[in-house]
Amino acid sequence: MDKHGLARFLRSKRESIDPADVGLPLGRRRRTPGLRREEVAQLAYVSVDHYTRLEQARGRHPSRRVLDGIARALRLSDQERAHLFHLAGELEESRSGEPVSEVRPSTLSLVNRLTDAAAIVVDDTCRVLAWNPLAAALFEDFSALAGQERNVIRRYFLHPDPERRHYGMSSPERFAVTAVSYLRVAATRYPDSHELNSLIAELVAGSEDFARLWNSQRFHIERHLHQTVRHPRVGPIELDFDVLTVPDQEQQVVIFTAEPGSTAYESLQFLKVVGAERTPADA
Repeated sequence: MDKHGLARFLRSKRESIDPADVGLPLGRRRRTPGLRREEVAQLAYVSVDHYTRLEQARGRHPSRRVLDGIARALRLSDQERAHLFHLAGELEESRSGEPVSEVRPSTLSLVNRLTDAAAIVVDDTCRVLAWNPLAAALFEDFSALAGQERNVIRRYFLHPDPERRHYGMSSPERFAVTAVSYLRVAATRYPDSHELNSLIAELVAGSEDFARLWNSQRFHIERHLHQTVRHPRVGPIELDFDVLTVPDQEQQVVIFTAEPGSTAYESLQFLKVVGAERTPADA
């Protein structure tokens, strides 16, 4: 059990929640952002003392029931819930074998019907499993890449050209923290995965930046972000991206959009036309 890591994680998540989001009145002026400890304890159906001790790195090993309650109270995503269990020394969803590489037909259909948005499907190792033509035109022709090269976290940390490794994103470090957090969850869920363990070993050995971030135990997943992508053909494109989780698959659909009528939207329309004939819809 990582008491200090668990304490930091709980405090960070508690302070990020708006009381109104969980049906609590704002009441009197709050001295700190987010929920109070007693409010989390009440929502999780645990004693205030037990929860407070966990946040102060003084608590005993929490039971699975307590962890379930806290995950529910803090409205954790599947990835954050897995991380919570890992910090507490519990195996939440440990699986044998490898991460699922097949994409459901319904997910493929969704991705291909998003004609005005670039969309990709990745697993928790950040391997690109599927994409639509606009994503290929915006980033690269994923079908031309070998299997291990079709991984955005591997590209980010190991690509030989530092200028190309992050596709010209304006805030690549925020992407890096999210990507490493997903990889951390995958390592928890698939501890015996040869593919995953080999990838982590390669990244640690090949990138000081990755090794430093991996060893820091930093965990933060952003599901909505505004990024400017500098495309070599059309220049900077201001995009919003949203991450949607596919239930029971440990896969994420990442959708890049622009405001209709904006310069960025027109740039996407141009890429859709020039790239449609040379990029496939999926792997």
